[in-house]
Amino acid sequence: MRRGVEWIVQPVSAAQAQKAYTCPGCGRQIDIGVAHLVAWRADGVLGDAADLAARRHWHQHCWKVA
Repeated sequence: MRRGVEWIVQPVSAAQAQKAYTCPGCGRQIDIGVAHLVAWRADGVLGDAADLAARRHWHQHCWKVA
């Protein structure tokens, strides 16, 4: 739980990281081949499909400090 919201957080290994993403924590790019986390709301307030569509990729350290 984070700030009163439950999240599903899954690790993405370096081998699985096939696209670049922008981390919402720091605004910097997560490069291809860099291990990171993907997180989305677990409460289903907007429905499962909407929650999955709103998932975000985070640097591991950014998720810990956010």
